[in-house]
Amino acid sequence: MEIDFEKGGGLVPAIIQDANTRQVLMLGYMNQEALAKTLDTGLVTFYSRTRQTLWTKGETSGNNLRLVDIKSDCDHDTLLVRAIPTGPVCHTGTDTCWGEDNEGRPLDFLSQLQDFIEKRHEEMPEGSYTTSLFRDGLNRMAQKVGEEALELVIEATNGSNERMVYEGADMLYHLIVLLTSKGLRIEDLASELRVRHDPQWKKH
Repeated sequence: MEIDFEKGGGLVPAIIQDANTRQVLMLGYMNQEALAKTLDTGLVTFYSRTRQTLWTKGETSGNNLRLVDIKSDCDHDTLLVRAIPTGPVCHTGTDTCWGEDNEGRPLDFLSQLQDFIEKRHEEMPEGSYTTSLFRDGLNRMAQKVGEEALELVIEATNGSNERMVYEGADMLYHLIVLLTSKGLRIEDLASELRVRHDPQWKKH
């Protein structure tokens, strides 16, 4: 990763983004030593311009920022740090330094869920239900989607809304497992729906 520390007199701005919600949490500054410590410890560390020393976020409050990854921008003079906060980020007690709530949209969790399922597919840990589905093969995965879809229909026509949501969640989970086995993503379905939303779209 190429970073131009000289342009900013030894410092570069570091934009902190929640790795899960994609919400911008705060802005800090890093020098080479702060960046090295962040990479070494996995806890986001900045350079304090007022105290002129390194400080690891949460070293007094306990509200750390656990590093996920770091990227440099196109000019190599700004960092995008994706992290997972363990508590409020701002010293005022709010989730972000702009006073916003750090809440992602529930739909974003579907992408996170597929990331998790893809990891299961790669590692195939023993004792995992998801692993058992992959081992049972494509036909069984497709069958489970059908079974859950039928249960969803039954609850929609003769059950409660609560049970309908429950069965719908089951169906979505098994659908994502099936998509993963085929090398596809839930975003592929979203892209298809977006194309169909175009007034000019014609059914195949």
